[in-house]
Amino acid sequence: MLVLTTETVAGSEVSVSLGLVRGSTVRAKHIGSDIVASLRNIVGGEVKEYASLLAGAREQAMDRMIAEATALGADAIVAVRFQTSAIAQSASEVMCYGTAVKLK
Repeated sequence: MLVLTTETVAGSEVSVSLGLVRGSTVRAKHIGSDIVASLRNIVGGEVKEYASLLAGAREQAMDRMIAEATALGADAIVAVRFQTSAIAQSASEVMCYGTAVKLK
């Protein structure tokens, strides 16, 4: 499945737009990771515990979006975007969305 941030597919023509597809996940911080991240926040540097958490969340959200597009029979997903929002103090939603299309 082609997943693109552009609105077109270079070298191909969109024959049918199948509509919006999306995938999301809500992740909460683990208390152990939160403690380590708090300590790292004092000394500075990358907070690897949170970076890893969000990387996994983005992958899962994108996998769910691709599964929805596959179920529609799409060849590609264009105009893909990610959005993150806080659900609670210790939980965030990561959403991935785009337009499923068939190519000529």
